Amino acid sequence: MASPFGTLLVVANPAAGRGRAGTQLPAAEAALRAASLDYRLVLTARPGDAAAAIRDAMEHEVSFVAVVGGDGTVLEVVDAILRVPDRTLLDRPVLGLVSAGAEGDFAKTFGLPNDAAQACAHLGGDAVFPVDVAKVGFVAPGGAEATRYVPNVAQVGLGGAIAAQTLRLPRSLGRARFFLGFWAAIASSGRAHVEVDADRRSFQGRASNVVVANGQFTSGGMRISPRSWPSDGHLDVLVQTGPRSEAFTLLPRIYRGEHLPHPHIAELRAKAVSVRSDRPLTVEADGQVLGTTPATFEVVPQAIRIKI
Repeated sequence: MASPFGTLLVVANPAAGRGRAGTQLPAAEAALRAASLDYRLVLTARPGDAAAAIRDAMEHEVSFVAVVGGDGTVLEVVDAILRVPDRTLLDRPVLGLVSAGAEGDFAKTFGLPNDAAQACAHLGGDAVFPVDVAKVGFVAPGGAEATRYVPNVAQVGLGGAIAAQTLRLPRSLGRARFFLGFWAAIASSGRAHVEVDADRRSFQGRASNVVVANGQFTSGGMRISPRSWPSDGHLDVLVQTGPRSEAFTLLPRIYRGEHLPHPHIAELRAKAVSVRSDRPLTVEADGQVLGTTPATFEVVPQAIRIKI
């Protein structure tokens, strides 16, 4: 039978989580069949596959999508959904999150399980939770202005440099990949002068990193913005002003979400944010490099509904 939201499109990235998503895919499909859900499975192999699947599905008026994989695939799917030209029939689409052993930081905010079969059990019924999305503007490679729709967490500066360094390393390194990228970025990055406007408040000064968060978690479980709640119509902004060494010394507290308040972290909250800098800083979202500053962030209220 179909769910209350119609036929389910399952977009799966088997390579996510160093192949763990692919390993758990049979259990996910078994759980979907056990729940008597009508679904269509699309496997992705390269960037752009998920977006192409979404465009095709939206043309056939499909508005219920589940992502089996990590945050990079979630980012691609959400961006593709919100770019559909005529969304008359797709007002506030429904998104299921099945991390399946991959790094599912967005799913962590909602307490959804990392096990594929357990996560698929949440896809039945009609329980949903409306969430905001951030529309992010930046300078793309080549100098053109571009936008992406980001459901979770974006970073400007050190976070972007870490993402860029990490993406250069082989996936076979697993968890070590992030920490090698982290140390490479620490060694090559420094503070820059930034101007951050957040509604009526602002920050001007030297900073190593600017976090603009809709969700709470990033980088494989780092609870970087513990005060964020992705349905409150606001983005939480953290401007990190301390020395480079603090990026390391604060890590244990950041993973626990116990680093706030802090004298070297300016906290802002806004519906619209802009970040300018005295030199181009890398902008990343959920581990994907988007471009460079200047960057803008705007809340799109309750743009999608999370299946819970």
